Amino acid sequence: MGLFDDMSQFLEQRLDDFLKRHPYLELQALEEQLREQAVKTQQLIQSLQAKEQQLQNSVLLIAAEIKRWHERIAKAERAGRFDLVKPAREREAALLRQGNQMWGQLASVKQHLTQAQQLYQQTQHKHQEIQRKIAQMPRSAHTPASGWENPASYTNSDPLDPVEAQFREWEIAQDLQNLKRDLEQ
Repeated sequence: MGLFDDMSQFLEQRLDDFLKRHPYLELQALEEQLREQAVKTQQLIQSLQAKEQQLQNSVLLIAAEIKRWHERIAKAERAGRFDLVKPAREREAALLRQGNQMWGQLASVKQHLTQAQQLYQQTQHKHQEIQRKIAQMPRSAHTPASGWENPASYTNSDPLDPVEAQFREWEIAQDLQNLKRDLEQ
């Protein structure tokens, strides 16, 4: 495991160094993480809202059952059917306990929903901050390898430029060689 841990740590360090040299990419990575977190938080909010609705419906059904048994108890007492009063009261008590449990679950879901909504708002706020930072960066920082102050002055913008392709291949080969050399050390 030591070799894998060392390799993982080395690659993480290389990535951190690369991102420090290219702050725009680091901001883009943060922006993507925030976007993913916002999506997951929205999904959680929707799930909690569905659970909240389900629990509210269950509480209402239990309340209606409690009312029905309460009326039955009163009806049995008026009719002198004391043999039915005791089991009816036990049923009513069981429904009250079940209702209290549902009510507690509902309160918990509402609390989690509030927390998820706050998290979503915080995520949105952080996402906006990152977008402002990206917008405030000089245009030259938006590309990892910028060399031109005025890109419009460069007349050959052909994406199939053979010189550009040769340089890219050469640079990739150099990066691979450097990475291999660093791994061997």
